[in-house]
Amino acid sequence: MSWRQEAKISIHLSQKGRQGYSLPKCDVPRTMPTKDARETRIELPEVSELDAVRHYTNLSYSNFSIDAGMYPLGSCTMKYNPRINEVTAANPDFNIHPLCPDHLAQGALDLIYRIENSLAEISGFARISMQPGAGAQGEFAGIRMIRACLEARGELEQRKKILIPESAHGTNPATAAMCGFEVVPVKAGSDGILEVEEIDRLSRGGDIAALMITNPNTVGLFETNIKAITDLLHERGALVYCDGANLNAVLGITRPGDWGVDVMHFNLHKTFTTPHGGGGPGCGAVGVSKTLVPYLPVPKIERNLNKGEAAFVREYDSPESVGKVKAYFGHFLMMVRAYTYIRELGPEGIKKVGEDAVLLANYIRVRLKGAYQIAYDKPCMHEVIFNDKKQNANGIKTMDIAKRIIDLGFHPPTVYFPLIVPGALMIEPTETESFENVDALCDAFLQIAREAAEVGGKEKYFDGSPKTTPITRVDETLAVRNLVLTWKDL
Repeated sequence: MSWRQEAKISIHLSQKGRQGYSLPKCDVPRTMPTKDARETRIELPEVSELDAVRHYTNLSYSNFSIDAGMYPLGSCTMKYNPRINEVTAANPDFNIHPLCPDHLAQGALDLIYRIENSLAEISGFARISMQPGAGAQGEFAGIRMIRACLEARGELEQRKKILIPESAHGTNPATAAMCGFEVVPVKAGSDGILEVEEIDRLSRGGDIAALMITNPNTVGLFETNIKAITDLLHERGALVYCDGANLNAVLGITRPGDWGVDVMHFNLHKTFTTPHGGGGPGCGAVGVSKTLVPYLPVPKIERNLNKGEAAFVREYDSPESVGKVKAYFGHFLMMVRAYTYIRELGPEGIKKVGEDAVLLANYIRVRLKGAYQIAYDKPCMHEVIFNDKKQNANGIKTMDIAKRIIDLGFHPPTVYFPLIVPGALMIEPTETESFENVDALCDAFLQIAREAAEVGGKEKYFDGSPKTTPITRVDETLAVRNLVLTWKDL
C-alpha cells in the first residue's frame, strides 16, 4: 500500500485481539491498583507489528524532510545535519547521567569548555554559556543579563526602554516585554539599513536600556552602521544585544564582538547543524562581552589546574549571576553535534560556510531578479527577499507561489515575513546545498513565473495546489477555528 493510498489512521486498522508483540507468561500475581485506576478502557489500536510498521512508514512518506529535498526557508536556516554529527552523538561514552559528579564527567566538561572557547573565537566574545536550551531562551538570558547589569549600576529604574528595529526578529519584542522593558520600534532607512541618526534621535533621553538588533537583518542585509551605532549607545550608557539567528552569513568573515555587541545568542541548529524543529531539544548558547561576564548563568565551566583535583569543574559561586536558565547544563548532545561540525570544518571551513551561504543567495537574487520583484535591489547576505508584485497583476499571490512550489518538489520559502515587505518571499539556500540543487530551485521558480504569466494560468496551475500531496490546499483560517483534536472527529 503506497502513501497515496493510505487514508486510515491506526485506530481504524484495529482488530480486537490482534497484537504486535509476544511476552512470556506472567509468573507473578497480577495486581490492579484501585485508587488510580481508569474508569474507562484506554482506546489504543490493536494491530499487528507489520501493520504498525507500515502505518508509521506511510506517515513518514507524507512528511517533507531535509533528507528528501531542499528547505529554502529564509531566517530559519533549515540545513542538512551531517551524519558524522549523529555518529558522534550516538557514541555511548557521551551517554552520561546529568547528575554525574565532576570527577566522573571530565570528558563532557572538557568538550563543553572547548566548544565555549571555539564559539568565543568565532564570535569575538569574552565568554560563552552553553546552558540555554533554545535560541529563544538564550535571547531571554541575554536580556536578563542586561537587566542585571543595569540593576548593579543603579540605572534600572531610569532605563526602561529597549530599541527594536522593524528589521529585527519577531521574538525580540516579546523577550523585552517579558523582562520588564518597554519596546520602542525603530524604522529602518529606505535601503533597509538602520540609520545612526535615528538611533541618535531615540536615545537622547537617557532612558534606553539596550538595542536589540539582528545582523544580518531580516531583510537579508548587513547592518553597515553597526559599529557607529554600538559606539553611540555605549557612550550613552546603553548596551547592545544581537540576535544571532543569521550568524550563518558572517562566519569566519566578521565577528559580532568586534562590532561592539555586548551579548548575542547562537542558534546551534541554524548555524552549526544540530537538529531543528519539533520543539527541541536545542541549544541557544549565549556569548557576552567582558561587561556582562559576571552575570552569566550558573554553573560556569571553569578549568582547575591544581594538582590532584578535577581539571574541569562546574562553578556555582557567582554572586551577580542571573542564575540557572536550564535544568542540569542544557542539552549536552546538541553540543556534541555542534562541536563535531566545528572540528570537522576547522577555521577555513567555517569561513567557507559564510562565503558559500552569501554566494548562493546572491546567485538566486540574480537569476530570479527579472521574474520576481526584488525587495532591496542590491547584494544580499545569506537570504534574498522577493515579493509577489509582478505575479499579483494576474491574480497570483505569494501563498499561491508557495503552494505551487511544493508540486515542483521543493519546500516553500518563508512567506509574508518580514512584515515590512508586503507579499514577501524570503529564500535562503544555506551553504549545504549544491550549486545543482540551487539551480533546480531557480528553474522551478522561473517555471512558476511563466505559469503565472499565462492566460488562464491561475486556474490551470495554482487553484487547488499543491495537488501532489496527501493533503492538498486547505482553508487554513477555517482549520484554525475548527480544530480536529481527536480521531473521533475525523
